[in-house]
Amino acid sequence: MKYRKEAILKIDSLPSISGSATKLLGMLDDPDTGIEQIVNVVNHDPGLTANILKLTNSAYFGMPSKVGSVQKAVVILGVKNIRRIVLSACYNAMLVKPVTGYDLSPGDLWRHSIAVSVVAEGLAKELEIPMGDEVFTAALLHDVGKLILGSFVKEELEEIEAEALNGASFYEAEQKILGTDHAEIGALILDKWNFPDSIVTAVRCHHDPDCADQCSPLNDVVHSANLLCLMMGIGVGREGLRCRLSEGAVKRLGLNRGSLEVVASKALQWVNELTQSMEGE
Repeated sequence: MKYRKEAILKIDSLPSISGSATKLLGMLDDPDTGIEQIVNVVNHDPGLTANILKLTNSAYFGMPSKVGSVQKAVVILGVKNIRRIVLSACYNAMLVKPVTGYDLSPGDLWRHSIAVSVVAEGLAKELEIPMGDEVFTAALLHDVGKLILGSFVKEELEEIEAEALNGASFYEAEQKILGTDHAEIGALILDKWNFPDSIVTAVRCHHDPDCADQCSPLNDVVHSANLLCLMMGIGVGREGLRCRLSEGAVKRLGLNRGSLEVVASKALQWVNELTQSMEGE
């Protein structure tokens, strides 16, 4: 437990998302919310307005013509896609920063997080597993714990890497040397931010989907998408050392090389389109 208490105390130092974004996400979860209510909140936040319109007009969504109003964006894309855009916009500034300890340059964590979110949705679709918006959210935020743990990893990097080179995965080495790991810290962050238990658990178990009290497709898909992105070299950093795909998740999902190849072949295009849109390229 060498660093666990210190890491937990640092959770309060993370910036929270804007009040209007928090309000909007709550409204988007309410089936009784009308389009006019959504538009009214967005129009009072210039940053949200700009990001929603920028992403709506990105190659990722493939609009046939430019969309110039929030109301039209909501009508065309629907609540589900607007929720994805709001989440992406809210956490972009946080995840785009360099992360010491994990050898992640500016933008690497963001690119990996976006990759895992779109690959997770792609896997669920390819495997015909019905899932709601939770899979995008859990996948997008699965590595948020690195923002806190990175500085501690940097302090003990030599010991952690030695442990990893002896056969442990990087997150197992974190646990042994630091007394915690980025998956646990990420789950504690999301719990403090009042995310649903299912998302908190998926983040906590994204390296070990069997660690949950009950196995779930959400945990298995987020885990598998994360490993697939690491294998593809998207935002690997130091964590790529000895990562392992859970045999239990493979069996429960019915994963095979064909389904992985289908998703992998599309993943880079998805990721490039979405990250370029957020970066304004």
